[in-house]
Amino acid sequence: MVEEPKLKVVCIEDEPEMIELIRLILGRRNFELIGAVGGREGLETVRQVKPGLVLLDLMMPDMDGWEVYQQMKADPELNTIPVIVVTAKAQSIDKVLGLHIAKVDDYVTKPFGPQELLASVNKVLGVETTG
Repeated sequence: MVEEPKLKVVCIEDEPEMIELIRLILGRRNFELIGAVGGREGLETVRQVKPGLVLLDLMMPDMDGWEVYQQMKADPELNTIPVIVVTAKAQSIDKVLGLHIAKVDDYVTKPFGPQELLASVNKVLGVETTG
């Protein structure tokens, strides 16, 4: 069996520990995680890497996640990349805004379990989940 190439995932997050946690979760599932600390670095990384998926934190000091998202959607080279918002903002209004108004692909609330994150990633990428 030929090993499939790893799907590149960019995680834009202001906490390096969270990037490492997500790297551990996705690394076992044939994803290559590229971490970017903060919105500006994240947007730059997405432009360079052109990943198959972006995991995006909303609450970041330099450029918040919505700003990153809007800039991605305004860029013809990036606007088809699926985005999962990963945030501690658990209020339902944010979820409604995220999914319906901004049209993000999915929404995972911190703290999350590994299965929850993987289920979201698989759903957005249309991957069948196997145990």
